[in-house]
Amino acid sequence: MYVCIASFMIIGNGRRNLKQRITSSSKAPLFAFLNQSTLTCLHSQKHSYTNVYMKWKKDSYFDSIESIHKSIELKPIIALKNCITASPEGRIPISDVSKKGLQLDIPIKVARFLRLYPSVFEEFTGPKYNMPWFRLTPEAVMLNDEEQAVYRDYKADLQERLKKLILMSVENRLPLKVIQGMLWYLGFPDDYVRNPEGNLDGCFKVVEMEDGLKGLAVVKSEKVLSVLERNALRSGVDNGGQMDAISIPLFPSKGLRLRTKILDWLDGFQRLPYVSPYEECPDLYPDSDVAEKRVVGLLHELLSLFVEHSAQRKKLLCLRKYLGLPQKVHKAFERHPHVFYLSLRNKTCTVILKEAYCDKTAIETHPLARVRKRYIDLVKESKVILKNRRLQNRSFCSGDENLRLNSGEDDTHNAIAREFLAEENEKKQNAIKENQTAAKPDVDDVKEQIIPITSSFRVSKEAKRRRGNNCVY
Repeated sequence: MYVCIASFMIIGNGRRNLKQRITSSSKAPLFAFLNQSTLTCLHSQKHSYTNVYMKWKKDSYFDSIESIHKSIELKPIIALKNCITASPEGRIPISDVSKKGLQLDIPIKVARFLRLYPSVFEEFTGPKYNMPWFRLTPEAVMLNDEEQAVYRDYKADLQERLKKLILMSVENRLPLKVIQGMLWYLGFPDDYVRNPEGNLDGCFKVVEMEDGLKGLAVVKSEKVLSVLERNALRSGVDNGGQMDAISIPLFPSKGLRLRTKILDWLDGFQRLPYVSPYEECPDLYPDSDVAEKRVVGLLHELLSLFVEHSAQRKKLLCLRKYLGLPQKVHKAFERHPHVFYLSLRNKTCTVILKEAYCDKTAIETHPLARVRKRYIDLVKESKVILKNRRLQNRSFCSGDENLRLNSGEDDTHNAIAREFLAEENEKKQNAIKENQTAAKPDVDDVKEQIIPITSSFRVSKEAKRRRGNNCVY
């Protein structure tokens, strides 16, 4: 026992002497960092990651927002509308867009897709070719004019949103193909970055990136504040300094209860320093809670720039490499259900920023949001039009002579309907006459069919009687 205690004392003294030698030696460059003073971001070096699991809870309020869930259906409709308005005549044959289904995210044939929305697209026979032509309805033309007016009046606001998206990247530059995928969420038309020199102002410039890709860069001239920082300054919480403890607004769903351990962790998470997504922080430890709060703040700022303040999760994951996000960035949506909501409608996963719909004054409304809501209302009218057409065709096929024709239709349509009804009635009368004059089967033929059956029945009866007589008891 004494030997063991002595050995531990020797080892302890040896370690203490080794530490003194390393720290006192100035000739060893490998250990020179131990003589330095306190590190700059000391709080970011603490490895205090807490493994938190929160069960997903369905929220009917966020699942019923039409402007979010109808956006997936509206996107190819707006793309086809832009193809028609790009034509100088305002009308196109089906051959111009029939091969662009994959490019426009249309899952079915383009002609069939256009016929599904008669309130937006009007079909007619073109002057040049014997094929279907399409043009916009008067209601769609009015909405297109309002949309173009928003692009003109709020050009500076839209460019500021694009500028913020680029400034959140690691090198303050993004590839043009990545920006092209984000144009729908930012509220830009599809062809906006095809001519960046003509559409964008002087703060943007086209640069060459890796793999021969062209990108768009922004020179950061002044400090950019995030939505959380502006709201904190307005409420007097933030003093304008760096790394202030700004809390992220939480909006819990109904019926979502958290354990005491998770609530304590969440309370400590809110008191951590807030790192702006527009600031560089190379010394931040990637597995710390401060780094996680920066990721949550970056996603909060990114969704606040979008039209519906929501996006498909797979679209956001494409930005991971350029925004410096961790590999498992999707865990941030699952670990913070009070900030984000994951909707599983439309056979996809959509991320929704709760603050935009629970606090109307916290985030500024996108200038294009009202126009898109009116587009959605116009698209919903197509179901009523198609239903009336089906009922009308069904009544034509039933052959009702007392059919009430719409007074608003033209005379040619009414004449065609009357001719169709007359032909159907004539066919029915001919079928009735043929059934009445059909020859009845002869009695002899019936007897010939019945006699073999009765004879066979008698033969079988006699055979049974003979077997009974031959039995030996």
